[in-house]
Amino acid sequence: MKAVLISLGRAIGQLADRAVLGVLAKTVLVTLLVFAAMGVGLWAALVAGFEAAGLSGGGFASATAAVLIAAVAAWLLFRVVALAVLQFFADEIVAAVEVKHYPARARQARSLPFRRDLANALRGIGRTVAVNALALPVALVLLVTGVGAALVFLSVNAWLLGRELTDMAWLRHCEGEAAAKSPVPRAERLMLGGVVTAIMLVPFVNLLAPILGAAAGTHLAHDAMTRQDEREKGDWLA
Repeated sequence: MKAVLISLGRAIGQLADRAVLGVLAKTVLVTLLVFAAMGVGLWAALVAGFEAAGLSGGGFASATAAVLIAAVAAWLLFRVVALAVLQFFADEIVAAVEVKHYPARARQARSLPFRRDLANALRGIGRTVAVNALALPVALVLLVTGVGAALVFLSVNAWLLGRELTDMAWLRHCEGEAAAKSPVPRAERLMLGGVVTAIMLVPFVNLLAPILGAAAGTHLAHDAMTRQDEREKGDWLA
C-alpha cells in the first residue's frame, strides 16, 4: 500500500538523525550482547554435558556445537530478541519521529514508564511464541510444498510485527480501553510487518529492521490518528 511505502521512505530518510543513530547503536549492542550471553551459556552447558558423558575433547566439540547452534538460533530468534530490546528504547525512536514530523502531537504524548515497557515487551514475546507454536503444525503439514511452511511463518510474523510496531506510537496517545483499538488499518499493519519481517531475514541489514519498522510504524499510527480525527470532526459538524 502507498501509505506503508511512504512511511518506510520517511523512516529511511531519518536514519541519519543523531537520536535515531543513538538508539540504533544501543539496540544493536544490547541485541548482540544477548546472543553472546546465550552462546556462552550454551557452550558451558555443552561442556558440562560432554564431561558428564565422559567424552574427551569436549571443549573443542562443545565450542563448535555452540557456535553452530547459536548461529541457527540467532537467525530464528533475531526478530523476537531485537523487538524485545527495542521495546525499551521505542519511546526514543517514536519521540524523534514525532518531534520532526508531528510536533503538535509530540507535545501531547506521554512517555510510558519502565514497568509498562517491560510489560509490553514480555507480552509481545509471549504472543510471538504462542502464535508461532500454534502455526507450527500447519507449517509442518505444508512442509512438503517447499514454500508453504515459509509462507505460514512469514504471514504469522508479519501480523505480529505490524501490530507491535504501530502500537509503539499509538500507546503514547491513548488511554484505557482505547489501547486495544488501534486506528491503523489491518492491511497496512500486515504489509508493514511483512516488509520488516523480510528485511530481518537479510544478514547485517536486519540490524536496521527494528529501527526502520518503529519509525515507519510511528508514521502509520499518526496518519491513522489524523484520519480518525478528521472523521470525528466531520461527524460532529454533520
